[in-house]
Amino acid sequence: MATQCTHVADHVKKVKPNTKGCEECLKTGDTWVHLRMCLECGHVGCCDSSNGRHARAHFHATQHPIIQSAERGEDWRWCYIDDTYI
Repeated sequence: MATQCTHVADHVKKVKPNTKGCEECLKTGDTWVHLRMCLECGHVGCCDSSNGRHARAHFHATQHPIIQSAERGEDWRWCYIDDTYI
């Protein structure tokens, strides 16, 4: 049976991206592979295929569990706690 996310109601807010790139990578001059946006605060971080893995680091620092792809043409959300697509 597939895991279902129970965090949407409490953690998904109406947010806009804080930046047009990974917030941490922009500060350090690093590059990223793909971008993810936190649906609780609008933080933009890089994906797990990027060196910084800043989207996941943001989750660990804040416990904001739900991200969505910030890539053009992609329309999906992910819950880090339940380890599942939404």
